[in-house]
Amino acid sequence: MLTTVISGDIVASTSLSDEGRLFIEKKLKKIFKDLKKDFDVYGRIIKGDYIECVVPEPQNALQVALAIKCFVKAITADNVLFNPSNNRTRNFNIYGIRLAIGYGDLTRFDAKKGIIDGEAIYLSGRTIGEFATYNKDRIVIKNTLYFASANEKLNFEFEALFALIDVLLSKATAKQCEVLYLKLMNFNENEISKKLKIAQSVVNQHSTSSGWNAIEKAVKYFSEVIKNQ
Repeated sequence: MLTTVISGDIVASTSLSDEGRLFIEKKLKKIFKDLKKDFDVYGRIIKGDYIECVVPEPQNALQVALAIKCFVKAITADNVLFNPSNNRTRNFNIYGIRLAIGYGDLTRFDAKKGIIDGEAIYLSGRTIGEFATYNKDRIVIKNTLYFASANEKLNFEFEALFALIDVLLSKATAKQCEVLYLKLMNFNENEISKKLKIAQSVVNQHSTSSGWNAIEKAVKYFSEVIKNQ
């Protein structure tokens, strides 16, 4: 059965303090609980800054990946742990996390035993590994969102789409990403207004400024294409 696995690593995690890395790990555990409830996602953290998520409904993979990305970028909002002090930390503030969606078979998956094995996780993990920034003195980041499958036509079809979304999110502020995250988790603007304790007009402004209309269309397009595979 075809499914999706998302692999990811925190950008420039070695530039963060121990307190900062622990804070991120704690936050990631929270989002995995939310994603489990809303999308039946199984997520785990490896070595504090690397994640693997099984998304059983492949059409939801981009929505889940973008929710994770926005959630990580939103962590920096009003948090002194992540004030930029050097180029590597600024890279974290801009990009947050790099994510690769692997689309393929899973030959073995046992959430209780923590077993994930098969083409989907191999593809996502290999893609992240190709662009790793760990322990590099000079980081050059071109993309932080990837799609990998055995279908080269499908890979090509999503390449430009993912690149454009990547640019939008790299320019989004932490406050905007708070709103985007909640929208990707299917909250409406009135609910987001109450949850963040800000005016609905501010929610709408953040949403518009960060390109939500384009992001929403991209998520729907990805979902329809995958459903038709």
